[in-house]
Amino acid sequence: MKLEVYTQTDLFDVLKPEWNNLLYCSTANRIFSTWEWQSTWWSVYQPGELWVIACRDENNRLIGLAPWFIGTNPQQKRYVASIGSKEVTDYLDIIVDQNYVEPVLSRLAAYVADHASQFDCIELYNIPEGSVSHREFPKYLENCGFEVSIEHEDVCPLIELPGSWSEYLALLDKKQRHELRRKLRRVQGAHSGVDWYIAGPEHDLAEEMEHFLDMMASSDPNKSQFLADPQNVDFFKRITKILNDRGWLQLSFLTVNGERAAAYLNFDYDGRILVYNSGLRPDEYGYLSPGIVLLAFNIQHAIETGHTVFDFLQGDETYKYHMGGKDTEVLNLKAKLTGE
Repeated sequence: MKLEVYTQTDLFDVLKPEWNNLLYCSTANRIFSTWEWQSTWWSVYQPGELWVIACRDENNRLIGLAPWFIGTNPQQKRYVASIGSKEVTDYLDIIVDQNYVEPVLSRLAAYVADHASQFDCIELYNIPEGSVSHREFPKYLENCGFEVSIEHEDVCPLIELPGSWSEYLALLDKKQRHELRRKLRRVQGAHSGVDWYIAGPEHDLAEEMEHFLDMMASSDPNKSQFLADPQNVDFFKRITKILNDRGWLQLSFLTVNGERAAAYLNFDYDGRILVYNSGLRPDEYGYLSPGIVLLAFNIQHAIETGHTVFDFLQGDETYKYHMGGKDTEVLNLKAKLTGE
């Protein structure tokens, strides 16, 4: 096995032909680790110096990738973090061919230890439950002299989708099932002007995204503050276009008499729907519970199209559990050399 270290932005061009092929046969096949997400995030934010470590086998085939950078915190401490850290990216991981987990992680840990003079600590955020980054990597770091701690970051509630809508409803407790049916009857009965759609080729994505971002800002003061940062808006517009071109975007709207009342920005990847963000017009249409109604339509559509998981991503908001979400944990790994 040999290692290559990339520190220049052209690494994304160099590794593009191999990146996703490795991801698809890895233990980390999530949309946030794709070449598309990682390269776009870096092009917008660039919070440090690239430090991407690639592992290759004897045939020069890419079998491992640590997509990292080295940043500097306010205390002037240099830290190793994953590209994508951390607010706009829900899952992050080391990308390892599932047949080479042990040799790649042990070699990676040894390399990091040998080059520890380049940083003060390691801070890997948003590691998904069950990942090799927290189940396997710590022991190899410890073998190389690091002190390692695993900390709770957040939860990602998700639904393991059944084969039919009726089976899904049966998963909900009696009260929530009744409430959901009541909300759906209300919009499907008295308000015949309620409809919904997923933005497709017949729509102008840039125009639809402007509507979405406006609704996102209107729905919550924290979201409005987030969108006040031009970098965040730039990232949203860039990534949605790129993911849409790959067929991985699902931007849906609920309309009332032709006016947009609720919206979800979801990702459609590897048999999963991931609920990335949302927008509402709470003052005008809150009485219709448009967010829950649109969410129900999204879940039903996911079932009908054969998806296996509906992932609410990070956050423990109550509505996620009312809709049947079950927690999975998101973790952080922190490490520094013993005695430092």
